[in-house]
Amino acid sequence: MSEQSGDERPRPQYGEYATPEEQRARIRQPTASEALSAGQSPTAPVAPGPAAPVAAPTAAAPAVPRRRYVDRVVTFALLAYGLITVLGSIPASTDYPQFAATFFEMLGVDATLSDPAAGRGWGLAAALVLGLGWLLTLGLSWWNVRAGRPSFWIPLVGGLVFNMVSSLLLVVPLMTDPAVWAALQASLLAP
Repeated sequence: MSEQSGDERPRPQYGEYATPEEQRARIRQPTASEALSAGQSPTAPVAPGPAAPVAAPTAAAPAVPRRRYVDRVVTFALLAYGLITVLGSIPASTDYPQFAATFFEMLGVDATLSDPAAGRGWGLAAALVLGLGWLLTLGLSWWNVRAGRPSFWIPLVGGLVFNMVSSLLLVVPLMTDPAVWAALQASLLAP
């Protein structure tokens, strides 16, 4: 490069001083490799085409990021609520005799399990379903948020599905216990 005097402007290398029209004209000129592939001489001048219209920014543009922000906040708030619920329900699920006693008390039934130890496996399975379900819901939500798609519905559906499966697992030992059935029938037939 040649040295330049202090009062002279440096020659622009990347079009910094070009007008918008000059920039559009330069962008529309094909490179030498494009000219060769089209069968033209790379040194032949190419006439610039009509200038492309420049779109003005619209007022609706900020609405999309705001919607994504709200979606992210709602998604992660639902995931946090789900985590608190899962962590709170795991101890209740693993202590199955206490869960059954609380369940019977809520129903107003005077019953006890025939085999309280048999329900422990079902309680552990229910806790495992809740924990793994929450992790799966977190992964799907994170993937959707990263892709820029709406994701608030994933924790809602995940919570509904995995809580239903967990509840069914917790009820199986209660519904298969003959002593519980007898107590339920006696409480329903009693005035």
